[in-house]
Amino acid sequence: MPRVRVAPGCSLAASCPASATARCSWSGCAAIALLRRAVELGVDHIDTAQFYGDGLVNGLLREALRPEDGVLVASKVGAAPDPGGQIPLRLAQRPEQLRSSVEDNLRSLGTDQVPLVNLRRADVGPGLRAQGDQAVDIDDQLAVMTALRDEGKIGAIGLSSVNLDGLRRGLPAGIACVQNAYSLLTRDDEDMLALCAAEGIAWVPYFPLGSAFPGMAKVTDALAVRAAAQSMRVSPAQIGLAWLLRHAPHVLLIPGTADIRHLEANIAAGTVTLDDPTLAALDAVPSRSAEVPLG
Repeated sequence: MPRVRVAPGCSLAASCPASATARCSWSGCAAIALLRRAVELGVDHIDTAQFYGDGLVNGLLREALRPEDGVLVASKVGAAPDPGGQIPLRLAQRPEQLRSSVEDNLRSLGTDQVPLVNLRRADVGPGLRAQGDQAVDIDDQLAVMTALRDEGKIGAIGLSSVNLDGLRRGLPAGIACVQNAYSLLTRDDEDMLALCAAEGIAWVPYFPLGSAFPGMAKVTDALAVRAAAQSMRVSPAQIGLAWLLRHAPHVLLIPGTADIRHLEANIAAGTVTLDDPTLAALDAVPSRSAEVPLG
């Protein structure tokens, strides 16, 4: 099947209670229907976090997914909800906070082990930067993550929003994936992409189509992307996703969506074949920095 993955991002959880289907609002039912459709389409990797809706997304996953679905649920630690902040997120980088967040994920997902947990750093990419007691050495963080893995509470360790030095320091711990902001328009991490390929580490770009956050470009607005989409009679989003899959063989995509039609289109991006002239035109699109403050 196409190497396309889906993530139930914050938009999916914004107004979706994790109640029983018979009692949920339309939006909650729609979210569960979307998750079931994703499974039907062969999605086997879903990205989540306890801080997406303060556990509401995890609750939806717990309700929607079944053991026989064979879906790997990947979560994140390193942040916590902050409803009163400029963005509804604050860093939670200290080792005891990482352990507490894993425990929260276990409870909200209703499981004894989270198969993969990404340590969300604050080294690179859009978002907050660590200050004060939140500026924690990666070795101290990986010590608690490996302890949690040894205890069986997490199956594998990933890194997110990490720089190249952090990845190199993390390699002895056994890193399964790297999740950084990366797209056709933001290609700051080519050296890290190459290191991941050499080490057999999956590259899982977030914001694979850019973002609507102020200051961040959207892949679907790029003229070369729109021209390719028109020529090939597909959507600009499918072109952006197809480029990522062609650009590196170890890419796993996690485009977030709250719409079943968009989900189906995202999956279909795995069947889009870019010819050499189209690929050359896309490769020529200038890269922009992903260093954008979001709060």
